[in-house]
Amino acid sequence: MTRVLRVPLRAAAVALAFLASACDGSQPLLKREDKAPAFPAADRPVATIVSSRWSTEEARDRVNEAGRVMTLARIEPGMTVADIGAGEGYYTVRLAQRVGAKGRVVGQDIMPQVRDALAERVARERLANVSVRLGEPADPKLPANSFDRVMLVHMYHEIGQPYEFLWRLRPSLKPGGLVVVVDADRPTQNHGTPPALLRCEFAATGYEQAGFTAMPGAGGYLATFRATGARPEPKAIKACRV
Repeated sequence: MTRVLRVPLRAAAVALAFLASACDGSQPLLKREDKAPAFPAADRPVATIVSSRWSTEEARDRVNEAGRVMTLARIEPGMTVADIGAGEGYYTVRLAQRVGAKGRVVGQDIMPQVRDALAERVARERLANVSVRLGEPADPKLPANSFDRVMLVHMYHEIGQPYEFLWRLRPSLKPGGLVVVVDADRPTQNHGTPPALLRCEFAATGYEQAGFTAMPGAGGYLATFRATGARPEPKAIKACRV
């Protein structure tokens, strides 16, 4: 005799409903709670990107801008350096000469067409120690524990999410590595960053200022920062008031 397994109608209905919802592709089988960390918004205006060129290379070389910046930043042969917001590559190519064949330079930009133009220049000038990358506005996309110096030249005031950017940048520094900022001492909407605001935003994300030098020939000043202590949790970061 064949035995028939009887399932209560209500249980069968629930099972059929579950199988239907699981197999039609409209609902995930596993619920995920992946959420991006929440960072405070910058309490200041953000300058617009008006050009990939701050000035002509000839004019900058006449005042030895790159040479003095690299000397003050203590960039030496054999170092690994990231040039963030590299634009047309004024600093990238000069950094490549300074660090030499045993060093390495990464030129990074967030605009694909600018990145591509820089890559063409690197190939044309046969800079074997340079690589080019595409970053994101709030994430430089740099490998961890890789850089002796990270250069932010005439671009910090254009970063729309400075706290997230600096937080994500921090792991890329080697022990003893420095972030080097060259900017003008004027309001951010006028393409500069007041030094006190700069110090505050870096401090909020776990850095301390290591040096500061006035540089009128380079547009204003050069400031250096090192990572200190533990990297703060994003929710613990407090926005600086202008």
